[in-house]
Amino acid sequence: METFVRVVETGSFSGAARQLRVGQPAVSKSVAQLEEYLGVKLLTRSTRGLSPTEAGIGYLERARRALEEAAQAELAVRGAGAGLKGRLRVCAAVTFARIHLIPMLPKFLAQNPDLELEVILDDRQINLVQEGIDVALRMGRMLDSTLTARRVARCKRLVLGTPAYFDRAGTPATPSELVRHQAVIYIREGSVWSFQRESTELAVTVQGRLRVTAAEGVRAAVLADAGIAVASEWMFSPELRSGAVRAVLSDWSLPALDLWAVLPTGRAATAKARAFVDFFERTLNA
Repeated sequence: METFVRVVETGSFSGAARQLRVGQPAVSKSVAQLEEYLGVKLLTRSTRGLSPTEAGIGYLERARRALEEAAQAELAVRGAGAGLKGRLRVCAAVTFARIHLIPMLPKFLAQNPDLELEVILDDRQINLVQEGIDVALRMGRMLDSTLTARRVARCKRLVLGTPAYFDRAGTPATPSELVRHQAVIYIREGSVWSFQRESTELAVTVQGRLRVTAAEGVRAAVLADAGIAVASEWMFSPELRSGAVRAVLSDWSLPALDLWAVLPTGRAATAKARAFVDFFERTLNA
């Protein structure tokens, strides 16, 4: 049943085989045995790949619910204090994972000695179903309303730079003064920074000769005294604590950054995924 669901979600026997860590012939044989047992054809081939038949579509949703019920039953019978089993694939942005996610994983693994974790580090929003991801941690607005998402945290965004940079270029007293500074521009965020103070809203288009596609690059450039940047507290939390970077314009606010736990479209969240999200939310917000 799980093999059939994976084949439909990935669109191929080979995709399901990669996720299940078995050979493609084993996947084909498993689906064939299921079809023989049920007495109906569940999949059909076309030039676009595999797709479920009418009977397969009806069976698919019931199979998903059955697998979820089985996972919940297993979790309940083992008890809340017992560990989880199997493999869990988690995806997160590189910088956030390095600073916040990875350090908390040993505790989660210690609580679940029979669980195996695969952490996929990628700043892009990859296709969760095709990549076999159980949980993705994503930041910003959720533009895809079809995804199953739960907001687990919210963080302030700051204008920050190193003390050495501010000693050289001066400290801006108002957002409008930012146009005289060199900005390290995170391409995903853009060069227009929007500020608010009480009822006043102000948008500033900053100037920057350095544009970076990844958060790690923004961090490296700021720490090299290349300029100022808008970033979340999460991105620079060690340096903010140590004083290696300093936030300015603290009487103005920027739009907050939301962190979401996202589950694959069309697939019920597994008990393992739910347990991980609960643990992550508690630990991050502690």
